[in-house]
Amino acid sequence: MATLYTQSDNNIRKTYILIAFFLVFVISVGWVFSEAMQSSIILYVAVIFSTLMSVGSYWYSDKMVLAMSNAHLVEFEDNKELYRLVENLCITAGLPLPKIYIIDDSAPNAFATGRDPEHAVVAVTYGLLEKLDRSELEGVIAHELSHIGNRDILLSTVVVVLVGVVALLADYFRNFLWWGGGRNSDNDSKNLYVMIAAILLSILAPVFAMLIQLAISRKREFLADADGALLTRYPEGLASALEKISADQEPLEVANRATAHLYIANPFKGNKVSKLLMTHPSVEERVAALRGMDV
Repeated sequence: MATLYTQSDNNIRKTYILIAFFLVFVISVGWVFSEAMQSSIILYVAVIFSTLMSVGSYWYSDKMVLAMSNAHLVEFEDNKELYRLVENLCITAGLPLPKIYIIDDSAPNAFATGRDPEHAVVAVTYGLLEKLDRSELEGVIAHELSHIGNRDILLSTVVVVLVGVVALLADYFRNFLWWGGGRNSDNDSKNLYVMIAAILLSILAPVFAMLIQLAISRKREFLADADGALLTRYPEGLASALEKISADQEPLEVANRATAHLYIANPFKGNKVSKLLMTHPSVEERVAALRGMDV
């Protein structure tokens, strides 16, 4: 039987494999486009531009997300029970106390954000506080603190940079073709094959990059589940919370496409999408993994 420790190690290993594959994929795409255009400068431009754009969003992500979610800061006197629960889990995890926010929405859900553990935020809806018992709420908070401890915001930013590089390269190459680039490639069979490969990649590479990004996101959710259960030593609390959140049919009104991936569970009720396009594993898979663990 899998233990909490082996489950956590397994998800870390799979994440590293996916990231390594992603890096090789991006480098390969860049090489093919550079060969087809007989210039490597665009690869450097794409990397620099995507990095600069993502650094800005990474630095201010918490402020933007909180503003979009209509969340308000909670001090100790506002909600002593919630404050103490978060504080106790932080002591166990060896993390600094994050800022705590409550979202004025009756749908149960939660998220964590912030560029590092010293500038982290945990936000919960008042619906979550009303509808979960203490052990379930503790499981949810432990999951979100695990995202902070695992620096998932930083990781997701790196992945977004890689996706941006692929998208920019594909767009630039299509513009290159539109303005007549590569017309002489027919004179060389090798150049012709490279050009055909580049054309195919300009169409398919952004899609593949997005699918890899989503796969990494799902692995980080499994990891946060396992690490959160390690914090509480009670996987059933999080498993039960996920079932309640999933079963609640009230949509989260403050959620949007830009912030949906941050929440512990899909905030859009009734939306059925392919597993490949999901930012989170299904609740059924997560609950089965939690209940299959040996503490």
